[in-house]
Amino acid sequence: MQRKRSSRVGETIFKYVCLASVIIPLSLLVLLFGNVLMDGLGRLSWQFITSYPARHASEAGILPGLVGSVYLILIVGLVALPVGVGAAIFLEEYATTDAARAQYAKGPKRWFGLLWNRWLANLIEVNVANLAGVPSVIYGLLGLEIFVRVVGLGRSVLAGGLTLALLVLPIIIIASREAIRTVPRHLREAAYGLGATRWQVVREVVLPSAFPGILTGAILAISRAIGETAPIIVIGALTYITFVPECLSSEFTALPIQIFNWVSRPQPDFAINAAAGIIVLLCTVMMLNALAVLLRNHLQRRY
Repeated sequence: MQRKRSSRVGETIFKYVCLASVIIPLSLLVLLFGNVLMDGLGRLSWQFITSYPARHASEAGILPGLVGSVYLILIVGLVALPVGVGAAIFLEEYATTDAARAQYAKGPKRWFGLLWNRWLANLIEVNVANLAGVPSVIYGLLGLEIFVRVVGLGRSVLAGGLTLALLVLPIIIIASREAIRTVPRHLREAAYGLGATRWQVVREVVLPSAFPGILTGAILAISRAIGETAPIIVIGALTYITFVPECLSSEFTALPIQIFNWVSRPQPDFAINAAAGIIVLLCTVMMLNALAVLLRNHLQRRY
């Protein structure tokens, strides 16, 4: 009886500790968000969204930063999503399958398959997992050297988008692999039994079933890219511009950089502008997260 009581007391303490670990961060988040709303909600207006930065806080707006962020989101989605999903499909559906089949083969093919499974595939997996934990400023230095200097893209919005695509690529690969792993093996075997090729199985069976999880991970990764400041500062994004990017080779700024610029100024009116910009940025991220949840639920019901 005493042992049962101690186990119940321990379980109750653990439950309340877990509950507190949820309530405390959420309370801090609500407090911070409420403080930002109190400071910046009165500054939000259509004029604030469609105006350019200015020397006077009452005339300044976020249009260049907002348009630059939209450009960055589009580039990240168009580059990182196909590459990340393709890498996940290759690692889950082709690399492991080829190695598994090679184990039953004879001669050099068997040894090549075993070598692939034990060395090359494991090397790719370890590197992808490690890259997911690399600080974002390191990706900025990498983008500065490769895209700005070596490739010659300059300090353009394309260089910024490609740098952010590198940043979120490991996250998309890991999320896509986890989504693909949730597809039951018997669905693949049934498709193979009907005479489908490997690509047909991936296209018609695996991807439709895993697409909700893939899409959720991709949108969450893109949401992270929206709020990143260090990588695009390193590659040379501007802090004060009075124009919007006209093409992929144009110079640019982003909404987080515009907020950082206003926060660093001593005038209190610019701090109010920064709070209003934070509200716009948070609303954009929340809209993307809500879109991820809605699409995931819709696709889960469909497939």
